[in-house]
Amino acid sequence: MSVATISGDDVQCILKWDAIVGESPLWHPAERRLYWVDIQGKKVHRFDPETCCNETFNLPDLVTCLAFRAKGGLLLTLRKQFAFFDPDSSKLEILATIEADKPNNRFNDGRVDPQGRFWAGTMGDPHWDQPVGSLYRFDSDQKVTRMWTDVICSNGTAWSPDGRTMYYTESFRYAIFAYDFDSVAGSLANRRLFAEVDRKLGAFPDGLCVDAEGFIWSNQVGIGRVVRYDPRGRIERQIQLPVPRAVGCTFGGDDLDTLFTTSARETMTPQQLQNAPLSGSVFAVNPGVRGQAVKSFDG
Repeated sequence: MSVATISGDDVQCILKWDAIVGESPLWHPAERRLYWVDIQGKKVHRFDPETCCNETFNLPDLVTCLAFRAKGGLLLTLRKQFAFFDPDSSKLEILATIEADKPNNRFNDGRVDPQGRFWAGTMGDPHWDQPVGSLYRFDSDQKVTRMWTDVICSNGTAWSPDGRTMYYTESFRYAIFAYDFDSVAGSLANRRLFAEVDRKLGAFPDGLCVDAEGFIWSNQVGIGRVVRYDPRGRIERQIQLPVPRAVGCTFGGDDLDTLFTTSARETMTPQQLQNAPLSGSVFAVNPGVRGQAVKSFDG
């Protein structure tokens, strides 16, 4: 299968920024704004592509991912906590704490499932490549359930359009896994390898989203690439960014036909930053397909 590549002038830097780890981009259709976080910067951002205004909200701790709430505001994961946050009032409400017995673990990425439950996982920090993380489900009644263990750097999570398959990234297994997903019970079964990144490439899989056709988009940190896998796990299309650390992706815009990608500059040397000065910025591209509508947390 030939792989089409989108690069160059077809990839726009819509926000030049110096985020340490730009992560968890999410399009708010009613506000027509892109939300995203800078994990190490301890910030939530809200970007308006129309005006190019980027609002910044400071948090007291690492903020690793976000989701919209059906009742308004945001659901966040901080270093070790689930929390509600209202950007307009700056009110932060801590809800639940996990893994107090693992001081070197922290949350990483997360996403809301089609039924409105929030899934988020943990990782070792600084020992990113150790199987010390877990995947959690956070329900609307604020109950926390551990769903998977021995995770090596929990990362991008998304569901197929029919809701029957969950895709889940473990960055330092260099793999995306697929599970059978029971939408009623919110349970997982039949874990299997969906796609694997060759370690010789010098890259690992990070953020993930699924488009309306059921194809899977995955950021590959290290080589500045976002790849589109078909449902059988074969690369069908790819986007080459002008930065090496392409971290998170999501579809947005009025027609959900724009793919937004965040990036990072963490651990980059001065020479690498000189070669890729847009590292930490936000990019947009029209990949020729549409995404799925974002589900809000039902709580």
